[in-house]
Formats: sequence, structure tokens, C-alpha cells
Amino acid sequence: MLRDAVTNLVKFHDYLKSRTDSRVKDYLLMKDPLHMTSILLTYVVLCVHVGPRLMANRKPFGLNSAMIIYNLSMVLLNAYIVYEFMMSGWATTFTWRCDLIDTSSSPQALRMIRVAWLFYFSKYIELLDTVFFVLRKKQSQITFLHIFHHSFMPWTWWWGITLSPAGGMGSFHAMVNAAVHVIMYFYYGLSAAGPRFQKYLWWKKYMTAIQLTQFVLVSIHISQYYFMEKCDYQIPLWIHLIWMYGVFFFLLFSNFWIQAYIKGKRLPASQDKPKLNGSTSEPISVVANGKHLENGNVHSYTNGKVVLGKVKEI
Repeated sequence: MLRDAVTNLVKFHDYLKSRTDSRVKDYLLMKDPLHMTSILLTYVVLCVHVGPRLMANRKPFGLNSAMIIYNLSMVLLNAYIVYEFMMSGWATTFTWRCDLIDTSSSPQALRMIRVAWLFYFSKYIELLDTVFFVLRKKQSQITFLHIFHHSFMPWTWWWGITLSPAGGMGSFHAMVNAAVHVIMYFYYGLSAAGPRFQKYLWWKKYMTAIQLTQFVLVSIHISQYYFMEKCDYQIPLWIHLIWMYGVFFFLLFSNFWIQAYIKGKRLPASQDKPKLNGSTSEPISVVANGKHLENGNVHSYTNGKVVLGKVKEI
């Protein structure tokens, strides 16, 4: 049985290599699924188990300067990705309805392939989000939502750009996701810059709403496929997966919204007053890409009670 299982895996591996789009074969991490799967499994093990244990008896690292550079770099990278998606079809030739996968080697198709791969590769860079959490001992922010999103997204995108790198209407969700990340990393860059920038972060409470809007837009756009009289999209499986992805993450983020804003108790009225510096003492929760912030601290929910303060080792 073991021999049969190995034989079937080898056959499947050879099948994938034969089906891999020739236009993307030479890109980094695109030759086979083994390398990217190994990286993501290592990420989960290190950030969920090994990293927190190594940091248990160590002081958290002060990484503000590194985080400012990282976050602002991600703003620029994601802005460039959005621009390239627009120039590769979404602002030029696409109808925003039944846009098919381009199987040619035209300049526009090759440009779409490059930006699709760059979006995919950016998801590995984003794994540093969790590394920063581990090194700063922010274990409470390493939630299931955070880990699942960071590992599942690049894993699924490998399959997408392996078989259909110039993805047509299937690339819409990537463009929207990159646009949301421009806003998200800009927020984190300002937040890491220190207390003097807190007064500019009044819009933090809208971050969850922006994420929810993202999933609504993606689901509505991809749902068009089910109501069109004819749309010969070459790989309908991607349509179904994108729709399920949008709905699934909408439910996950909605659950956080309910826990944070509906079930979470507010601070006492005596503390719920504007401060002189223009900020507010009202507890505001933000989740973006699985991160949970609370005016620079962690806002934890235990048995319906809200505890505002720094994370303590238990």
C-alpha cells in the first residue's frame, strides 16, 4: 500500500508539472507544490509552537524602526500591484463581467502573469507580520484567523497561477485584496511610528468594515458567473473556490465584529470621554489580516468581559 501511495503521489506530481503553464514555470516557487508547502508548514510550526516557546523567558524585542520600514514598504508594494492589475486589464480591456483567462503570450497577458506572481510572492513577505508578533511577544494576536489567512492564501494561489496565471475575472479578488493592504499597512506604519501619531489613527475602527467590504465586493463580482446566460470561463473551479473563499472569510470577520462590537462591553462611562489631545478612550477593536489591535494594546474577551491592557503570560 505504501508503494502504491508513493506511486500515486509521483504520478500526481508529474501531472502537475505537465499542466503547469509554461509562461510561469521559471518564476520563483512555481516549479512544484513541495517547496511552497514546506515553507508554509514551517511557518505554522515556528510561529505557533516553536517561536512562542523560545520567547517565553525572553524580553520582547523593540522593533519599531524595522516595522515602520516594513509596513511602508508593503504600502508601496501593494500599491504597485494594484496599478499593475489595472494596467493588465482591469482599467484597460476587461469588461468587469465575463473576462476570460488569456492563454496567449501577448504583452498584456504576460504583464498579468507577472503581477499575479508578484501578488502571490507578496504573501510570503507578509509572513513577517507573524514573525513580528512572535518577537514582540504578542501571542494573543496570533489567532486562528490570522494563521489560517496567512498560510491558506499563498497555498491556494499557487494552484491558481500554476494552471491559469492570466486569470481574467478570477484575478479581481487579488486586486481588491492588494488595495485593502495599502490601507492596512499604512495604518500599521503610522501605528508603529509612536504615540505622537495616535491622533491620526481615528479611523482604525473602520478597518474591520473595510475588510468586510472587500469580501462582499469579491463575492458579488464572482457571483455574476452564476447569472450570466453564457460565460465560457476556462476553469470554473476557480469561480466556485473564489466565491466560497469570499463567503467564508466574510463569516470569519463578521464573527469577530460580533464578538468585538456587539458582545464586547464598553468601558465605564466615566472613562468614555474624549482626551485633550483629540484621541478617545473609547475601546476600538481592529482586525486586519487576522491582527487584533486595541489602542496599541491587546483587547481580550474572556467570558463576556473586556480586559484592556498588555498581554500577560499565563
